[in-house]
Amino acid sequence: MEKSSSTTSLVSDWPWMIRGDNNGTIVAGGNGTGVGLNQLNGPGYILVDQQQTVYMSDLYNDRVMKWNKGAREGIVVVGDEGQGNALTQLSSPNGLFVDTLGTIFVADSMNARVMRWPKGAKQGTVIVGGNGEGTEANQFYKLRGLSFDRQGNLYVVDRLNNCVQRCSIE
Repeated sequence: MEKSSSTTSLVSDWPWMIRGDNNGTIVAGGNGTGVGLNQLNGPGYILVDQQQTVYMSDLYNDRVMKWNKGAREGIVVVGDEGQGNALTQLSSPNGLFVDTLGTIFVADSMNARVMRWPKGAKQGTVIVGGNGEGTEANQFYKLRGLSFDRQGNLYVVDRLNNCVQRCSIE
């Protein structure tokens, strides 16, 4: 470690800190841009569960994919009907959360809503938003991430309203 002329410490040789394999392993996609089950188009947010299953929002394919450990293809678990605002569709999905029951929560950005999809469901329900884009308390403007606290409150990143909203859901 070296000292700069100020009181800041600088690290001049950091490779000694790296441990393990320096090369990544593709676990989802990697077969070019597309709509195939082995392809992605704008992969976004991911969540990895205890079984190393990867859930991923696929922004421009308007879907959420699930990739089991070692799988060569993913499974569409949400939004398999193209872009739209029906309860079977998404439009630019971003943040996602999967609970211990396998329920998937999705920040459906262009539809300004958060959707809940119970495991195996063919259609979701709107749990907050869905009232068009805007600045009112029941509206969002370009959703991004989402998370839950231990009390079950939902937190939503509302990017163009420059805020994070906390929502109580049932």
